[in-house]
Amino acid sequence: MSGSIFGKMFRVSTFGESHGPALGVTIDGCPSNIQITLEDIMKNMDRRKPGNGQIGTTRKEDDLVEILSGTFEGATTGTPIALLIRNNNQKSHDYSNIKDVFRPSHADYTFDQKYGIRDYRGGGRSSGRETAARVAAGAIAKRFLEELGITVTAYTRSIGPIEVNDAEFNLNEARENPVNMPSNKTAQLALDYIAKMRTEKDSVGGSVECIISGVPAGIGETVFDKLDATLAYAIMGIGGVKAFEVGSGIEASKLQGSEYNDAFCIQDGKVAKKTNHSGGILGGMSDGTDIFFKAHFKPTPSIAQMQHTINKNLEETTIEIVGRHDPVIVPRAVVVVESMAAIALADLILCNLGSNINTILKLSK
Repeated sequence: MSGSIFGKMFRVSTFGESHGPALGVTIDGCPSNIQITLEDIMKNMDRRKPGNGQIGTTRKEDDLVEILSGTFEGATTGTPIALLIRNNNQKSHDYSNIKDVFRPSHADYTFDQKYGIRDYRGGGRSSGRETAARVAAGAIAKRFLEELGITVTAYTRSIGPIEVNDAEFNLNEARENPVNMPSNKTAQLALDYIAKMRTEKDSVGGSVECIISGVPAGIGETVFDKLDATLAYAIMGIGGVKAFEVGSGIEASKLQGSEYNDAFCIQDGKVAKKTNHSGGILGGMSDGTDIFFKAHFKPTPSIAQMQHTINKNLEETTIEIVGRHDPVIVPRAVVVVESMAAIALADLILCNLGSNINTILKLSK
């Protein structure tokens, strides 16, 4: 199966299925001497793991990570890092009724058409559980970026029609509520709406915003490997993401040039901008200001309502999905967005090291 590797210099490869023995990831190209502990990784894993019945699946997984290689005495060694996450709470019998039936808006039909065989237990490789491996790798990428003074912070902007407005926006509150919204007041409205969807055997989507601070100017390429294109590739590769915006995004198409253009200025002796409609990216490269993007997630496709579909014999039928499913994936996806953004940025930074002879000369001294 191709398509499980991301990156050129900081290369991440994930493996495993939702109901297999384990999931895992290998990271090749991570620089040595980065301080990393299991606690650093688990802080991120705990933000993604299932088990919060109020907003997600009741499947209980500790998502404990085993570091198999690539670190010694609390630091990376420069060799491939291998991380393993064992599955301990599978209930594969919950999926017996979909063995020969294609669930609407899932990868069942396309997977079967491509390979002629599929692991129907929880979606197998196409399950959202695969993102646990990405989050583990993202923790390593984040530590690398932290060494460079770069931070990656994502949060839930909206769930269904419930959206945090700018007047109530408080980033400090984003980790104080189960939906990761930067407004505890709006978060409660979102929780009420999720509860309503659960009662109606339905699901809901939403959006995640991300801010990356501390990135120096010049990261990214001017043609195919643009910073915004690479971030879009990374984020759109997360299951359930259906749209991606940078800076003003869609709203930019409604503005005039005089309204959209970000005027340069000098603040505290440094280059700055009076606005940031571009989202911190110009010509495919970082401009030194905060990078800002937004990802839109579709509603969770597994709902308990009766739905129309087809089976493997191409006969029309109906299906009622049972089992443990998230009524909304957005809150758990926040750390996945952070992780993929960190991995993409780490890779581009390492690729950037050979762009200027002066940079190379500095490394030789």
